Amino acid sequence: MEDREIIALFFDRDEHAIAETEKKYGRYCKYIASRILFNEQDEEEVINDTYLKVWNTVPPNDPPSLKSYVGMICRELSVNLYEKRTAQKRGSLETMEELSECETGGDFTDELALKDALDGFLVALSKKHRAVFLLRYFYNLKVSEISLKTGISETSVTTLLSRTREKLKVYLKKEGIDV
Repeated sequence: MEDREIIALFFDRDEHAIAETEKKYGRYCKYIASRILFNEQDEEEVINDTYLKVWNTVPPNDPPSLKSYVGMICRELSVNLYEKRTAQKRGSLETMEELSECETGGDFTDELALKDALDGFLVALSKKHRAVFLLRYFYNLKVSEISLKTGISETSVTTLLSRTREKLKVYLKKEGIDV
């Protein structure tokens, strides 16, 4: 079933929308959750919560890409659960620590402005840089895994990520985004 048809089911409040979303994007959600949580029960919890959140947010949202929308929600819920599970241990995702280098020192208040700025930043990157950035910070792959997937040496991946984070920091400042 095509994404627009599945979204129409959500708008019609037809419960088949969830089954169709699971059929089409269940493996994708499993991949995202497993890259962050490394616990099958937590992964299943997040995947089920993902479908519920999609059900509760479509409508009013009408995502242009259902795959991106579902993936974004799954990743957000996975990171939130990871942080909750590791709060007592003072742990955090290594990639989140890396991205903290992009902070501009302000008080973050406008989530939509940040999203728009990130979208603009990603569009401006070359295809290779965007792919490496997303593999690291969206899919939470290790540098060695990115190297294998892209054929770029680990040293080059590390350098590319460092330079891209610096560009992101400059871009956010230029856009007036304080995070």
